[in-house]
Amino acid sequence: MIGQEVGSRQSAAVTVAELLQNLIRIPSVNPDNDPGTPHTGEAELARYLESLIKDRGASVDLVEVLPGRPNLIARFAPLDGRPRILLGPHLDTVGVGGMSIDPFAAETRDGRIYGRGSSDTKGPMAAMLWGLFQHAEALAEAPVAVDFVAFMGEESCQYGSRHFAARHAGEYEFAIVGEPTSLDIVHTTKGSLWATLRATGKAAHSSQPERGENAILKLAHSLVAIHGPLSEKLATFTHPILGISTCNIGTIRGGSRPNIVPDFATAEIDIRLTPSLHQSGGALAVLREFLAEHPVEILHPDEKPPMETPADHPWIQRIRETRPASRCVGAPWFSDAAHLSHAGLPSICLGPGSIDQAHTADEFIEIQALEEGAAFFSAFIHSLCRPLP
Repeated sequence: MIGQEVGSRQSAAVTVAELLQNLIRIPSVNPDNDPGTPHTGEAELARYLESLIKDRGASVDLVEVLPGRPNLIARFAPLDGRPRILLGPHLDTVGVGGMSIDPFAAETRDGRIYGRGSSDTKGPMAAMLWGLFQHAEALAEAPVAVDFVAFMGEESCQYGSRHFAARHAGEYEFAIVGEPTSLDIVHTTKGSLWATLRATGKAAHSSQPERGENAILKLAHSLVAIHGPLSEKLATFTHPILGISTCNIGTIRGGSRPNIVPDFATAEIDIRLTPSLHQSGGALAVLREFLAEHPVEILHPDEKPPMETPADHPWIQRIRETRPASRCVGAPWFSDAAHLSHAGLPSICLGPGSIDQAHTADEFIEIQALEEGAAFFSAFIHSLCRPLP
């Protein structure tokens, strides 16, 4: 087993599977939207990691980004001018409502570990940590420094990576963000625009609907009117790997009772944008254009940039020297890597496990895949401990 190779510094040898189970058993559900549990926030997991990593000789800082919600920054070597990279998973998970398994039991069966975060992204986190722990002593004197940075808030607005990028991006040459990529190198991703659309009306008794203004009908009419033409416009912004920009209407809410004409209605939309749309002015500008003649206002727009790191980047080549089977691929989803990249820090996403399992009702990771990820990170970090050519 991989865990049998754990160095003598550890007080009790554990396998990477056991490490992952410990992480899953500490709830760190993102409190935004609908968490499905009162056990929310990243602080408890961050404190556990702080103790675990300090035991391996690294310095650790917990940096509060929002009240009670910290980033964790661990350095295995001091800031002394040597080349520096980071391994960066996120601390939070999506909600657990509707799961068909105990989200925090970390049950093992059929060669899999089940639980919220097992794939996204505590599996990649465990693999990264396990690789770091094998070489913790050597990293103090290695020619390349490797930091471990765990971000809060990735599953909503990426507050953690935005906060970190604004303050620390210039300290690093490269970032490997932990996501379940089947150990492929995700070097380009779409950006996203989340926005709330709101229509207002006038309340009245439902027996006299003509005395009111139905906000739900206003909003529904506008959504139907713009969705087709907006989607066609977005599809003109293409990318050779990522495909086209797209739009999804994810939620719709309105009114208070069936016997009251609704005076408000809202819908939440998600536009996934390619680099060409971002470069042309962004998705929000296009959305505003299409809603200009409709009685709908845009609230809380949050546009996140796409990511595109060249496939021939020297650090990507170093990764492929360690694991030639890792392909350079694109992904339609979003991650912390985009904010790091946008701040000038070349970034990719990489980790064990399949994105197909992320956020599912029975989320799991194959133990074999987890062990392959741990072996990769151990080998890659070992390669950084050798003298530079």
